[in-house]
Amino acid sequence: MCLGIEGTAHTFGVGIFDGEKILSNVKDAYVPKKGSGIHPAEAAEHHRNVAKRVFDEALEKAGMTIKEVDYIAYSKGPGLPPCLKAVADFVKILPEKGIIEVNHPVAHIEIAKFITGAKDPVVIYVSGGNTQIIAYAAGRYRVFGETGDIPIGNAIDVFIREADGRQPGGPVLEDLAELSEKNYIELPYVVKGMDLSFSGIVTAALSKYKKDKKQLNNLCFSFQETCYAMLTEVTERAMAHTGKTELLLTGGVAASKRLREMLSIMAQERGGRAFFCPLEYCGDNGTMIGVAGYLAAKSGQKPVKKSQVDFNSKWRVDEVEVLWV
Repeated sequence: MCLGIEGTAHTFGVGIFDGEKILSNVKDAYVPKKGSGIHPAEAAEHHRNVAKRVFDEALEKAGMTIKEVDYIAYSKGPGLPPCLKAVADFVKILPEKGIIEVNHPVAHIEIAKFITGAKDPVVIYVSGGNTQIIAYAAGRYRVFGETGDIPIGNAIDVFIREADGRQPGGPVLEDLAELSEKNYIELPYVVKGMDLSFSGIVTAALSKYKKDKKQLNNLCFSFQETCYAMLTEVTERAMAHTGKTELLLTGGVAASKRLREMLSIMAQERGGRAFFCPLEYCGDNGTMIGVAGYLAAKSGQKPVKKSQVDFNSKWRVDEVEVLWV
């Protein structure tokens, strides 16, 4: 039994996994004040306030007690330092168990693979804090392409927050794009080799919006088409380079219908297959930490002692030795 604890950004979550099925998945998300982005200190305080309740509820939903848990896995990083510290502090006050350190992006990949059945995919990991094209090679998940500035989820949130005021930005962007006349407005398309850039798109879109606010819907359509086309291009190049035939979309932005559509078409045209993580597990959650922690423990990763529990806000996915693949 592995109990996973997530808290790298806005969501504090606890999930329990027994190696074959998900027993519970409970989470509580910090919501920033209207018109503002995430405040790390406020998010950390939120985590501290809800941790005990979420933890107890996850055990209750699984119909078990902490005595039946073999391992406690926690999100060591990457993420916002105050939030990561809140998680580490909470782990230190829990009953003595084997403690497994988990890398947040690795957890996103593993729960998506477990649920979808994907075996060896090129992974498109897109969220508010991450944009990476990842695939397994020679013992690790290697990054074949990534953002050079801001992640796509952050870019969407900034644009929508400034232009519309609502958050989170992803669903709003999609809704407004569907209401548009599908008139494409040219925006910067920035792909450099295998890397992407989104900051210029945000600046250009906001500039065009301020000049003519009536074209917001068409700007949302154009913003979406441009960003997702960039992601699809880099993903296809990674599939060609690695020879892999599966692609797997995960992370918060994976909820986008249009991104899923573009990737499906590309995969089919290559004779491959696209897999999509279910929406419940696309965003941050404790269950994904439990799944990754279970795999790590079963493959021989040594637990750490409470005195060794720490965090690493810049822990990259390609720094993790993946023993279980």
